[in-house]
Amino acid sequence: MINLNIEKIIEELKLEIKETVGNQKMYIAFSGGLDSTVVALLAKDTLSKEKLTLINTCFGPYSYSKGLEAVLLLANQLDLRLFFTNGQEEQEKLLYHGPNCNQCTRDIKLGKVKEMLYKGVVAVGSNQSDSWGKLGLKVNNGMYSPLLNLDKEVIQGILDYYGFVIPRIGENSFREGCKYKHLLKMSANTGYHARAMVVSNEVIHDILDYHNYEREIANVKIIGPLSKNIALINIKPLPPKEILDEIINILEKEETIDEVDVVDRPIELSITASPGIANNKNSKYWILEGRLKPEFAFDITAKWNPPSRNNKLWTFSVVDYKKL
Repeated sequence: MINLNIEKIIEELKLEIKETVGNQKMYIAFSGGLDSTVVALLAKDTLSKEKLTLINTCFGPYSYSKGLEAVLLLANQLDLRLFFTNGQEEQEKLLYHGPNCNQCTRDIKLGKVKEMLYKGVVAVGSNQSDSWGKLGLKVNNGMYSPLLNLDKEVIQGILDYYGFVIPRIGENSFREGCKYKHLLKMSANTGYHARAMVVSNEVIHDILDYHNYEREIANVKIIGPLSKNIALINIKPLPPKEILDEIINILEKEETIDEVDVVDRPIELSITASPGIANNKNSKYWILEGRLKPEFAFDITAKWNPPSRNNKLWTFSVVDYKKL
Protein backbone atom coordinates (compact mmCIF):
# COMPACT_ATOMS: atom_id res chain seq x y z
CA MET A 1 0.00 0.00 0.00
CA ILE A 2 2.84 2.35 0.87
CA ASN A 3 4.58 1.63 -2.42
CA LEU A 4 1.37 2.35 -4.34
CA ASN A 5 0.99 5.67 -2.50
CA ILE A 6 4.59 6.57 -3.29
CA GLU A 7 4.03 5.75 -6.95
CA LYS A 8 0.96 7.98 -7.02
CA ILE A 9 2.82 10.85 -5.35
CA ILE A 10 5.67 10.49 -7.83
CA GLU A 11 3.37 10.58 -10.84
CA GLU A 12 1.59 13.67 -9.51
CA LEU A 13 4.90 15.42 -8.90
CA LYS A 14 6.21 14.55 -12.33
CA LEU A 15 3.10 16.03 -13.93
CA GLU A 16 3.45 19.17 -11.82
CA ILE A 17 7.15 19.55 -12.69
CA LYS A 18 6.38 19.19 -16.39
CA GLU A 19 3.66 21.85 -16.20
CA THR A 20 5.74 24.22 -14.05
CA VAL A 21 8.91 24.05 -16.12
CA GLY A 22 7.30 23.88 -19.55
CA ASN A 23 9.87 24.70 -22.22
CA GLN A 24 12.24 26.34 -19.75
CA LYS A 25 15.35 24.89 -18.15
CA MET A 26 15.52 23.84 -14.50
CA TYR A 27 18.37 24.74 -12.13
CA ILE A 28 18.37 22.64 -8.95
CA ALA A 29 19.91 23.89 -5.70
CA PHE A 30 21.93 20.77 -4.99
CA SER A 31 23.57 20.06 -1.63
CA GLY A 32 23.92 16.31 -2.02
CA GLY A 33 21.41 15.76 0.78
CA LEU A 34 18.15 13.82 0.76
CA ASP A 35 15.81 16.60 -0.35
CA SER A 36 17.80 18.04 -3.24
CA THR A 37 18.69 14.56 -4.51
CA VAL A 38 15.01 13.58 -4.62
CA VAL A 39 14.20 16.77 -6.53
CA ALA A 40 16.94 15.88 -9.03
CA LEU A 41 15.64 12.31 -9.40
CA LEU A 42 12.09 13.50 -10.05
CA ALA A 43 13.26 16.13 -12.51
CA LYS A 44 15.45 13.68 -14.40
CA ASP A 45 12.53 11.23 -14.58
CA THR A 46 10.37 14.00 -16.07
CA LEU A 47 12.56 16.20 -18.24
CA SER A 48 15.42 15.61 -20.65
CA LYS A 49 18.79 15.96 -18.94
CA GLU A 50 19.72 18.76 -21.34
CA LYS A 51 17.20 20.90 -19.47
CA LEU A 52 18.70 20.19 -16.05
CA THR A 53 21.64 21.65 -14.18
CA LEU A 54 22.68 21.05 -10.57
CA ILE A 55 23.97 24.14 -8.73
CA ASN A 56 26.00 23.69 -5.54
CA THR A 57 26.88 26.69 -3.39
CA CYS A 58 30.31 25.92 -1.97
CA PHE A 59 31.53 27.61 1.20
CA GLY A 60 35.18 26.64 0.95
CA PRO A 61 36.55 25.41 4.29
CA TYR A 62 33.09 25.68 5.83
CA SER A 63 31.77 22.89 3.61
CA TYR A 64 32.57 19.34 4.73
CA SER A 65 35.18 17.74 2.50
CA LYS A 66 33.05 14.58 2.47
CA GLY A 67 30.07 16.70 1.48
CA LEU A 68 31.86 17.97 -1.62
CA GLU A 69 32.89 14.41 -2.47
CA ALA A 70 29.25 13.33 -2.14
CA VAL A 71 28.05 16.14 -4.42
CA LEU A 72 30.52 15.13 -7.13
CA LEU A 73 29.67 11.44 -6.77
CA LEU A 74 25.90 11.97 -6.89
CA ALA A 75 26.09 14.33 -9.87
CA ASN A 76 28.04 11.65 -11.71
CA GLN A 77 25.53 8.94 -10.75
CA LEU A 78 22.64 11.17 -11.80
CA ASP A 79 24.51 11.95 -15.02
CA LEU A 80 23.60 15.64 -14.75
CA ARG A 81 25.63 18.81 -15.23
CA LEU A 82 27.03 20.29 -12.04
CA PHE A 83 28.08 23.90 -11.49
CA PHE A 84 29.69 25.30 -8.33
CA THR A 85 29.17 28.82 -7.05
CA ASN A 86 31.21 30.32 -4.19
CA GLY A 87 29.49 31.76 -1.10
CA GLN A 88 32.39 31.78 1.37
CA GLU A 89 32.93 35.53 1.58
CA GLU A 90 29.22 36.30 1.96
CA GLN A 91 28.86 33.63 4.65
CA GLU A 92 31.75 35.05 6.67
CA LYS A 93 30.27 38.55 6.54
CA LEU A 94 26.83 37.37 7.67
CA LEU A 95 27.93 35.03 10.45
CA TYR A 96 30.23 37.66 11.90
CA HIS A 97 26.99 38.79 13.54
CA GLY A 98 26.12 35.41 15.07
CA PRO A 99 24.44 32.11 14.03
CA ASN A 100 21.87 32.75 11.31
CA CYS A 101 21.01 29.62 9.32
CA ASN A 102 17.77 30.94 7.84
CA GLN A 103 19.26 34.10 6.39
CA CYS A 104 22.33 32.21 5.19
CA THR A 105 20.11 29.73 3.34
CA ARG A 106 17.80 32.41 1.94
CA ASP A 107 20.30 35.08 0.98
CA ILE A 108 23.46 33.12 0.23
CA LYS A 109 22.91 29.41 -0.41
CA LEU A 110 19.71 29.93 -2.38
CA GLY A 111 20.54 33.49 -3.36
CA LYS A 112 23.49 32.26 -5.40
CA VAL A 113 21.27 29.78 -7.20
CA LYS A 114 18.60 32.43 -7.78
CA GLU A 115 21.08 34.21 -10.00
CA MET A 116 20.06 31.59 -12.56
CA LEU A 117 16.42 32.74 -12.56
CA TYR A 118 16.82 34.66 -15.79
CA LYS A 119 17.75 31.38 -17.46
CA GLY A 120 14.84 29.28 -16.24
CA VAL A 121 13.14 27.72 -13.19
CA VAL A 122 15.09 27.36 -9.94
CA ALA A 123 14.07 24.34 -7.84
CA VAL A 124 14.79 23.77 -4.15
CA GLY A 125 14.15 20.93 -1.71
CA SER A 126 12.03 22.82 0.84
CA ASN A 127 9.51 20.59 2.60
CA GLN A 128 7.42 20.24 5.76
CA SER A 129 10.46 19.47 7.92
CA ASP A 130 11.93 22.96 7.60
CA SER A 131 10.75 26.52 8.17
CA TRP A 132 10.63 27.20 4.41
CA GLY A 133 8.09 24.41 4.10
CA LYS A 134 5.62 26.36 6.22
CA LEU A 135 5.24 29.11 3.61
CA GLY A 136 2.53 27.17 1.81
CA LEU A 137 3.54 28.32 -1.68
CA LYS A 138 5.15 25.96 -4.15
CA VAL A 139 6.39 28.89 -6.20
CA ASN A 140 7.61 31.74 -4.02
CA ASN A 141 9.88 34.62 -5.04
CA GLY A 142 10.89 32.75 -8.14
CA MET A 143 11.76 29.51 -6.29
CA TYR A 144 9.93 26.28 -7.03
CA SER A 145 9.56 23.71 -4.23
CA PRO A 146 8.19 20.43 -5.62
CA LEU A 147 8.46 18.68 -2.22
CA LEU A 148 6.79 21.47 -0.26
CA ASN A 149 3.85 19.39 1.03
CA LEU A 150 5.87 16.29 1.89
CA ASP A 151 7.57 15.13 5.09
CA LYS A 152 10.88 13.29 5.46
CA GLU A 153 9.27 9.85 5.55
CA VAL A 154 7.63 10.32 2.16
CA ILE A 155 10.75 11.93 0.68
CA GLN A 156 12.81 8.97 1.87
CA GLY A 157 10.19 6.69 0.33
CA ILE A 158 10.66 8.40 -3.04
CA LEU A 159 14.43 7.96 -2.78
CA ASP A 160 13.96 4.26 -1.96
CA TYR A 161 11.55 3.87 -4.88
CA TYR A 162 14.27 5.00 -7.27
CA GLY A 163 16.73 2.65 -5.55
CA PHE A 164 19.11 5.53 -4.95
CA VAL A 165 21.56 5.66 -2.04
CA ILE A 166 23.03 8.90 -0.67
CA PRO A 167 26.52 8.78 0.85
CA ARG A 168 26.31 9.89 4.44
CA ILE A 169 28.52 12.79 5.46
CA GLY A 170 28.30 11.79 9.08
CA GLU A 171 27.15 14.75 11.14
CA ASN A 172 23.49 13.80 11.05
CA SER A 173 21.49 11.00 9.47
CA PHE A 174 19.34 13.41 7.41
CA ARG A 175 21.29 16.62 6.92
CA GLU A 176 23.96 17.28 4.34
CA GLY A 177 25.82 19.53 6.71
CA CYS A 178 27.27 22.97 7.14
CA LYS A 179 30.10 23.37 9.61
CA TYR A 180 29.27 26.99 10.39
CA LYS A 181 26.05 26.06 12.20
CA HIS A 182 28.20 24.50 14.92
CA LEU A 183 29.76 27.86 15.82
CA LEU A 184 27.20 29.04 18.36
CA LYS A 185 28.47 32.59 18.69
CA MET A 186 29.73 35.47 16.57
CA SER A 187 32.46 34.64 14.07
CA ALA A 188 34.24 37.86 14.92
CA ASN A 189 37.65 36.43 14.03
CA THR A 190 37.68 33.80 11.29
CA GLY A 191 41.23 32.79 12.16
CA TYR A 192 40.15 32.01 15.73
CA HIS A 193 36.40 31.38 16.04
CA ALA A 194 35.77 29.92 12.59
CA ARG A 195 38.99 27.89 12.52
CA ALA A 196 38.07 26.13 15.78
CA MET A 197 34.74 25.10 14.24
CA VAL A 198 36.29 23.99 10.94
CA VAL A 199 39.09 21.90 12.43
CA SER A 200 37.04 20.22 15.16
CA ASN A 201 34.21 19.20 12.86
CA GLU A 202 36.58 17.60 10.36
CA VAL A 203 38.61 15.84 13.05
CA ILE A 204 35.61 14.22 14.71
CA HIS A 205 34.47 12.53 11.50
CA ASP A 206 37.94 11.49 10.42
CA ILE A 207 38.41 9.63 13.70
CA LEU A 208 34.93 8.11 13.79
CA ASP A 209 35.29 6.96 10.19
CA TYR A 210 38.70 5.46 10.93
CA HIS A 211 37.13 3.36 13.67
CA ASN A 212 34.04 2.60 11.51
CA TYR A 213 31.89 3.95 14.32
CA GLU A 214 28.21 4.24 13.40
CA ARG A 215 26.54 7.35 14.77
CA GLU A 216 23.23 9.18 14.62
CA ILE A 217 24.69 12.56 15.56
CA ALA A 218 28.30 13.73 15.48
CA ASN A 219 29.47 17.33 15.74
CA VAL A 220 31.53 19.68 17.87
CA LYS A 221 29.80 22.82 19.09
CA ILE A 222 32.03 25.84 19.65
CA ILE A 223 30.65 28.05 22.45
CA GLY A 224 31.94 30.54 25.02
CA PRO A 225 32.60 34.28 25.20
CA LEU A 226 34.45 35.82 22.27
CA SER A 227 37.72 35.50 24.19
CA LYS A 228 37.38 31.74 24.73
CA ASN A 229 36.54 28.78 22.47
CA ILE A 230 34.95 25.84 24.30
CA ALA A 231 34.57 22.70 22.19
CA LEU A 232 31.59 20.52 23.18
CA ILE A 233 31.80 17.06 21.60
CA ASN A 234 28.37 15.71 20.65
CA ILE A 235 28.18 12.08 19.58
CA LYS A 236 25.11 9.87 19.73
CA PRO A 237 25.48 7.13 20.78
CA LEU A 238 28.59 7.83 22.86
CA PRO A 239 31.60 5.90 21.54
CA PRO A 240 34.02 3.92 23.74
CA LYS A 241 36.39 5.89 25.96
CA GLU A 242 39.42 5.21 23.78
CA ILE A 243 37.75 6.86 20.77
CA LEU A 244 36.63 9.85 22.84
CA ASP A 245 40.13 10.20 24.29
CA GLU A 246 41.60 10.22 20.79
CA ILE A 247 39.26 13.03 19.71
CA ILE A 248 39.91 15.02 22.89
CA ASN A 249 43.66 14.62 22.57
CA ILE A 250 43.72 16.07 19.05
CA LEU A 251 41.31 18.92 19.81
CA GLU A 252 43.30 19.94 22.89
CA LYS A 253 46.35 20.40 20.65
CA GLU A 254 44.48 22.82 18.36
CA GLU A 255 45.67 26.32 19.25
CA THR A 256 42.27 27.95 18.66
CA ILE A 257 40.48 25.64 21.13
CA ASP A 258 40.83 26.63 24.79
CA GLU A 259 38.73 23.94 26.46
CA VAL A 260 37.29 20.56 25.44
CA ASP A 261 34.43 18.62 27.01
CA VAL A 262 32.10 15.76 26.06
CA VAL A 263 28.32 16.10 26.20
CA ASP A 264 27.60 12.92 28.14
CA ARG A 265 24.47 14.00 30.01
CA PRO A 266 21.79 16.73 29.81
CA ILE A 267 23.19 20.26 29.92
CA GLU A 268 22.00 23.81 30.41
CA LEU A 269 23.22 26.38 27.91
CA SER A 270 23.73 29.99 28.97
CA ILE A 271 22.53 32.07 26.02
CA THR A 272 22.81 35.80 25.33
CA ALA A 273 20.71 37.17 22.47
CA SER A 274 19.93 40.40 20.70
CA PRO A 275 17.01 42.36 22.20
CA GLY A 276 14.72 41.31 19.33
CA ILE A 277 15.23 37.64 20.19
CA ALA A 278 15.65 37.94 23.96
CA ASN A 279 12.27 39.69 24.26
CA ASN A 280 10.43 37.29 21.95
CA LYS A 281 9.21 33.99 23.43
CA ASN A 282 8.58 32.42 20.03
CA SER A 283 12.09 33.23 18.82
CA LYS A 284 13.66 31.76 21.94
CA TYR A 285 11.50 28.65 21.66
CA TRP A 286 12.51 28.10 18.02
CA ILE A 287 16.21 28.56 18.77
CA LEU A 288 16.12 26.02 21.60
CA GLU A 289 13.67 23.46 20.24
CA GLY A 290 14.19 23.74 16.49
CA ARG A 291 17.74 24.98 16.07
CA LEU A 292 19.76 23.56 18.97
CA LYS A 293 18.10 20.46 20.45
CA PRO A 294 18.13 18.30 17.30
CA GLU A 295 21.91 18.60 17.06
CA PHE A 296 22.84 17.74 20.65
CA ALA A 297 23.50 14.18 21.82
CA PHE A 298 21.59 14.74 25.09
CA ASP A 299 18.70 16.94 26.13
CA ILE A 300 19.41 20.63 26.61
CA THR A 301 17.73 23.48 28.44
CA ALA A 302 18.45 27.18 28.21
CA LYS A 303 19.22 29.93 30.68
CA TRP A 304 18.50 33.19 28.86
CA ASN A 305 20.66 36.09 29.93
CA PRO A 306 19.61 39.78 29.78
CA PRO A 307 19.52 41.15 26.20
CA SER A 308 22.93 41.80 24.69
CA ARG A 309 24.21 45.36 24.49
CA ASN A 310 26.49 44.45 21.60
CA ASN A 311 24.73 45.85 18.52
CA LYS A 312 26.96 43.68 16.32
CA LEU A 313 25.22 40.56 17.65
CA TRP A 314 22.14 40.11 15.48
CA THR A 315 21.05 36.70 16.74
CA PHE A 316 22.31 34.72 19.75
CA SER A 317 25.47 33.48 21.40
CA VAL A 318 25.94 30.48 23.70
CA VAL A 319 28.40 31.87 26.23
CA ASP A 320 28.62 29.02 28.74
CA TYR A 321 27.16 25.66 29.78
CA LYS A 322 26.50 23.54 32.87
CA LYS A 323 26.08 19.79 33.10
CA LEU A 324 22.91 18.69 34.89
